[in-house]
Amino acid sequence: MIPVYNSENSLEQLVSHLEITLSEISPVYEVILVNDGSLDQSWNKISEICQRNPNIIGINLMRNYGQHNAILCGVRAAKHEVTVTMDDDLQHPAEEINKLLAALDDGYDVAYGTPRKQQHSLWRNLASFLIRLALQGTMGVENARKVSAYRAFRTQLRDAFANYRSPFVILDALLSWGTNRFTVIQVLHKPRKQGKSQYSFRSLVNLSINLVTGFSILPLHPLKPLSGRHQVWKSLRDKQVSGAEADTAMEQAAGSWS
Repeated sequence: MIPVYNSENSLEQLVSHLEITLSEISPVYEVILVNDGSLDQSWNKISEICQRNPNIIGINLMRNYGQHNAILCGVRAAKHEVTVTMDDDLQHPAEEINKLLAALDDGYDVAYGTPRKQQHSLWRNLASFLIRLALQGTMGVENARKVSAYRAFRTQLRDAFANYRSPFVILDALLSWGTNRFTVIQVLHKPRKQGKSQYSFRSLVNLSINLVTGFSILPLHPLKPLSGRHQVWKSLRDKQVSGAEADTAMEQAAGSWS
């Protein structure tokens, strides 16, 4: 499953590598290419490839919804027991898919292919670290710090977020709703040969902020003492406790929250 954005020049090579690798793994497979509102001729190229190989499926989104939304669209369209997601920029070698599938055979539900060496800039790596740190708090698993867009997982996990309809999507957080059996496998990560990342440092930082506010209860923690005081006051009111007794109870409660 591959989200596509302005990648007309890399699609032929990408699909060619996948056809060779996947046909060796299984005679039955599908490659889902989700065009995420590309401004170039990506969709025309996808259409040509689909006509040539019936195992290639193209989905054309009406506009640019973002990488994770495009991935979610493809995940919901997947027909087989295992789904593999990867980028469209040739940085994720198709030959490494076998390593991810082997991890699932070992009993894991999600396997991430983390690069042996990061190929991004210092600022991009820093922003990615912030996102992974936020993901660890959201997912509650140590491996969250090593998540990658190159991942394999059991397709049935999508049942855990079948009714999710928010426009803000982080697939890794959604996968954690269905399992806690995650693992990380080191894979080759090739340098980008053409184009540039669609993620800037600012957009990645915003993504980490949205992740914390949208998928965790961390922003609500400062309100916990207020909620506790409200519950104590409501209890005292219902019991019709006198003013002096109520003040004493509130002071004791405040001391326990500090």
